[in-house]
Amino acid sequence: MTSKKVVELFYDVVSPYSWLGFEVMCRYRHVWNIELKLRPAFLGGIMQGSGNKPPGMVPNKFMYMTNDLHRLAGYFNVPLQFPADPFEAMFKKGSLSAMRFVAAVQEREKGGDKQVEQVSRELWRRIWSEDKDITEPASLSEAGMKAGLSDSEIKEALALYNSKEIKEKLKSATKEALDYGAFGFPMIVCHVNGKPEMFFGSDRFELMAHCIGEKWLGPQPHSAVKL
Repeated sequence: MTSKKVVELFYDVVSPYSWLGFEVMCRYRHVWNIELKLRPAFLGGIMQGSGNKPPGMVPNKFMYMTNDLHRLAGYFNVPLQFPADPFEAMFKKGSLSAMRFVAAVQEREKGGDKQVEQVSRELWRRIWSEDKDITEPASLSEAGMKAGLSDSEIKEALALYNSKEIKEKLKSATKEALDYGAFGFPMIVCHVNGKPEMFFGSDRFELMAHCIGEKWLGPQPHSAVKL
């Protein structure tokens, strides 16, 4: 078997499209011959650094997005639905604390990303399925608990997530994404023959598969576990 192609997934839990891309890539990590690297980053920094504006700031885009996400939730089998006040959840409260918490979980996990995957998923569930807070320490603790982290692991992550080390870690990942050319999330970078190929959004999987020499088998390949 040829060596695995490295695929980096940059994401932020405030982005519903990132949840779709995240679930698909997690399903395909054992179907395609790839090494998937989860790269939590900060979407607010991406939008500012690239000069982009969120689709929710444009009324017609926002109207389209609500319908689009409803259709995509069924297609990808992801329990996604809008919070009661999406502007408050996405723009007023934001995701900086949540993404620092994910980065802290990743930092203390060292050498694996099972907990990062589970915690990220639980944070998406909170904001995009259960309409719950993702900014307060108690909310982060609950997400960690549902993700299967022990009390001591949660306490370690909470003690770490506001540290200078973690702030720099998240800032660095965000800068790397910008250096690749990011203007939004999810952003997937496939390393093919020493060259990074960047794909934006959750609707480029067929092209991505072609690029890395794999086959697209739909949103739920045979090994996918339903949420």
